[in-house]
Amino acid sequence: MLQLVRNIGHALYRIWFYVLVAVPIVVFFPFLLLFTVSEKWYPQFFWMARNLWATPILYGMGCPPNITREQKMQRRKSYMLVANHTSMLDIMLMLYASRNPFVFVGKKELVKIPLFGFFYKRVCILVDREDSKSRTGVYRRAQRRLNQGLSICIFPEGGVPEENIILDEFKDGAFKMAIAHDIPIIPMTFLDNKKRFPFTFFSGGPGVTRVTVHCFFETGLLAEEDKSMLREEVRAVILAALTKTKN
Repeated sequence: MLQLVRNIGHALYRIWFYVLVAVPIVVFFPFLLLFTVSEKWYPQFFWMARNLWATPILYGMGCPPNITREQKMQRRKSYMLVANHTSMLDIMLMLYASRNPFVFVGKKELVKIPLFGFFYKRVCILVDREDSKSRTGVYRRAQRRLNQGLSICIFPEGGVPEENIILDEFKDGAFKMAIAHDIPIIPMTFLDNKKRFPFTFFSGGPGVTRVTVHCFFETGLLAEEDKSMLREEVRAVILAALTKTKN
């Protein structure tokens, strides 16, 4: 009986999440649509996504963010944002953690999500990981966005790992791109999202969502052949933070 009550609570918690995701999109749909007509209006779209969508979702789920910053971003400067990926809350928490407008690089499958997918395909850089032409096109589209003064966000695990894996191996893309465009990498560790809202349906619950914004990795003196070293150094920082928290 107790387990049944818990399962009902978890189901309601999930439903409430999707309500919080959908309602702001419906309410502000005309403005969101307007700000996707031209790329030059993306900062306005980002402001709405951060303040009128992501923030209400985090607080509405009972998951207030707590950010520790080892280094602060400079306004109007482009960065490569990377973090561990464990939950749908990762998108909201990344938006909350960065005041600098950025564009997600993500898998094209997410365009199938109702409402969310409509805007996702209009403002994000989509990649088909099975298509080499698609992966190559990401660099071209990212360059255009960086030229507009935006930052880029990539979850370098390339997807959500099994829940028993603390941190999966990283793909090269984010690090190759950061070196090619000479932008600093900002590693972030999302410490609680897996516990608060994992992909296992009957699980999760309210609580603080902590994120550590680590010291930045500069790429100005690096060449493409250094991408593997950079990748492992960044991964080691995030893994150390996750392991310390688990212990």
